[in-house]
Amino acid sequence: MTRLMRSKLCLVAVAILFALPVRLGLAADAGAGEVQATISGQIDAFRHDDGAKAYSFAAPGIQMLFPSADAFMAMVRNGYGPVYHPRDFQFSQFQAVGDKFIQTVEVTAADGTMWTAEYTLGRQADGSLKIEACRLVQRPGIGA
Repeated sequence: MTRLMRSKLCLVAVAILFALPVRLGLAADAGAGEVQATISGQIDAFRHDDGAKAYSFAAPGIQMLFPSADAFMAMVRNGYGPVYHPRDFQFSQFQAVGDKFIQTVEVTAADGTMWTAEYTLGRQADGSLKIEACRLVQRPGIGA
């Protein structure tokens, strides 16, 4: 291999190394957008008491635990009031780990209390993204 060929090969390798983080960043951004759209879609369905639509965002494992939209909505009303009818919410930390995504959401409940919701979403066999879990924690000393 000539010196010129090695130099060109080196430049190509360096270009690939610099482009890789940019491409990975774009993939993470696309994942974050899709995750946030999924969560927003479910919260919007909760706000409109559209049980069928809200249930459609739940992963099969959740749907096995709550085999109907009515059962699912009853669980959400009783245990997840802050995300059921939030006053406001905003997305914060996002993490992609393989085909799983973790999205933290800062929630202001209808009564003014502040909560952190940590959603876990997974890519399904059909390519769709579904909510697999939501861990809800009240933020201490904040809110009414």
